[in-house]
Amino acid sequence: MDFIKEIAAVVAKAADLDISEVENLIEIPKPGMGDYAFPCFKLAKVMKKAPQVIASEIAEKIEKPEFVEKINVLNAYINFYVNKTVFVENVLKKVSEKGSKYIGSDIGNGKTIVIDYSSPNIAKPFHIGHLRSTAIGNSLYKIYKALGYNVVGINHLGDWGTQFGKLIVAYKLWGNKEAVEKDDIKELSRIYVKFHEEAEKNPSLNDEARSWLVKMQEGDKEAIDLWKWFCDISMKEFNRIYKRLNIRFDSYAGESFYNDKMQAVVDELREKNLLTESQGAQIVDLEKYNMPPCLILRSDGGTLYPTRDIAAAFYRKKTYNFDKCIYVTALDQNLHFAQWFKVIELMGYDWAKDLVHTPFGLVSLGDGKLSTRKGHVVLMEDILNMSVEKTKNIIEEKNPNLENKDEIAEEVGIGAIIFEDLFNSRIKNVVFDFDRMLNFDGETGPYAQYTHARACSIIKRAGVDVDENIDYSLLNDEASFNVCKVINEFPDKLAEAADKNEPYIIARQIIEVCKAFNKFYNENNILNSEDNVKNARLKLVFAVRNVLRDGLDLLGVSAPEQM
Repeated sequence: MDFIKEIAAVVAKAADLDISEVENLIEIPKPGMGDYAFPCFKLAKVMKKAPQVIASEIAEKIEKPEFVEKINVLNAYINFYVNKTVFVENVLKKVSEKGSKYIGSDIGNGKTIVIDYSSPNIAKPFHIGHLRSTAIGNSLYKIYKALGYNVVGINHLGDWGTQFGKLIVAYKLWGNKEAVEKDDIKELSRIYVKFHEEAEKNPSLNDEARSWLVKMQEGDKEAIDLWKWFCDISMKEFNRIYKRLNIRFDSYAGESFYNDKMQAVVDELREKNLLTESQGAQIVDLEKYNMPPCLILRSDGGTLYPTRDIAAAFYRKKTYNFDKCIYVTALDQNLHFAQWFKVIELMGYDWAKDLVHTPFGLVSLGDGKLSTRKGHVVLMEDILNMSVEKTKNIIEEKNPNLENKDEIAEEVGIGAIIFEDLFNSRIKNVVFDFDRMLNFDGETGPYAQYTHARACSIIKRAGVDVDENIDYSLLNDEASFNVCKVINEFPDKLAEAADKNEPYIIARQIIEVCKAFNKFYNENNILNSEDNVKNARLKLVFAVRNVLRDGLDLLGVSAPEQM
């Protein structure tokens, strides 16, 4: 039974309204105000009556279904109180029958979502600034997958451009093969930072860097060999970090992949009379759309990021025929995406509306924005190691005899970082505070993981399978009912998270399940109660364990069975 649909049906019939319109208006009220509520404010204009009067008139005409215990009117709201036994039985049976598919659905069947995320620059360290795109993108990948979509995750690596000319110059002036092989990306980062320091004193270094980029573009063997070497070194580090984060991609087609695909874009723009010359450069004028011009070709004929992104969008549409293509990048790139999305629209492609920029705020350790050029970088691996080490210390203090301590410390320490990143709306800035995010009692990853482990522990100690012959009336208490209410909301929260591209909706719902379950745990004796009561309560514990495990997975967070 879908309670919202059922309630919408009786309201629609009584008020002579469209059922889908009613369904969209139904709310979950505050505790004590009913289980579902239908507000009548929006009907006032059409019916030309006060909302309170409308609510009373509709309520009088409603034929109360069996699963509803009572209906009352409070101001402009019609409040419905459902029968607790019917509700609890419905929810727990649904979780049991659907298993890992309970939270998800098949609304995306036959549709494809492409997600462009993470996308670090080759030859630069994977730092904390890359975390947000990586964590948000990975979670969106899982969210859409759970809704039945075919999802393609693309790591659009920054593997081409002027920075490689700079790095080649830096390597030839201040680097050597032995040092790079010994320290990998750290050595490449060191000489890259040195290049910018020296270029401020000697600007001719920038000209030299540009000449090396031209050599790369022309296929010069030395330039290409160095470029490939830098790429290989970077990918080793990136893959090591992705493995720890348990993140995989379907494609690593980076910027270099589109080198031979941009001329077609330029030609088509020219054919459609969209290109204009400006100070020697080729642009698409966007003044009438209140945007600066979109640069397509530099004055020297070189391509730019918009050219490459347009070429990539065409390739993805042709290859994957996506229904939506999502770009998970920082908020400060809003204009860039708005510009080239508009260019594709002006080229006459209606699928431009399916290109979606999903921006996010900054991440820091409280000491400002990060910069690779100046060397102000907090390495991602250092953050992961720090969190895991702190988690180990907490385990040694609280549960020194725990088996597989190192493995669990890794899962909890890394889970804490990801959960912290995803707990608030993505547009908000994230400032890491290890004391807060490793707190086992707050709204944190470790709290959610510990609650899951608690449910696992209860099931393990029970040592029995749940008998399906359950008396659901034994779960009529408020704490049990509230657990089922938040579990019942989860599938709708998943759909909402996809609709808004907001993983935090999942993170918040996980915490709501944890809070409700821990209250239930503190108020109800599970293992030492009579068999029929124990059996009913274990059924609820099983449901919580499954929903927390699957919910955490949607965020890319592990769910340890013991902690």
